[in-house]
Amino acid sequence: MQLINSIAIFCGSKTGNNPSFINQTKILGEQLAKNNISIIYGGGSVGLMGAVANAAIEHNGKVIGIIPKLLVEWEQEHKNITELIVVENMHIRKKMIYEMSDAAIILPGGFGTLDELFEMLTWNTLKIHEKKIFILNVDGFYTHLIQHIQKMQSENFLYDYWNDRIFVCYSTDEIITKIIST
Repeated sequence: MQLINSIAIFCGSKTGNNPSFINQTKILGEQLAKNNISIIYGGGSVGLMGAVANAAIEHNGKVIGIIPKLLVEWEQEHKNITELIVVENMHIRKKMIYEMSDAAIILPGGFGTLDELFEMLTWNTLKIHEKKIFILNVDGFYTHLIQHIQKMQSENFLYDYWNDRIFVCYSTDEIITKIIST
């Protein structure tokens, strides 16, 4: 059993339309802090990124942000987190986040969030790392994606069973329980 001390959070730099997205994100940040699990994330202060960081900081959590120079203004770098690392580009950002985390949580987000999810899954498949990935499927946000992954499995496009690496959770309590017991 691998102990999870730090977790990558991949999520939107916007909050989305559903109030549950931001509410669950704040609860998650608080619960991670209370369980002494460090957050490694994209370094922004806006959207769900900012919400998870703020909630963790408010509860004395450790939050490390990694942001590329390109996004310092766009995602409004977070100045009140434990540590902010500014890097040259997105590739360095993602590689550092993967290296510094023991697992990942996927919250609602856009193309960048999906890019990070699928890159982690690809790296798992290639045995570059074997980190667990937890999807918080808030109000069914990822239901269609999960169905598509199931379709890829049933059509024999995947090398391993997808649910050996991806844990779909429907509440913050469920995700924390799985992280602690993994």
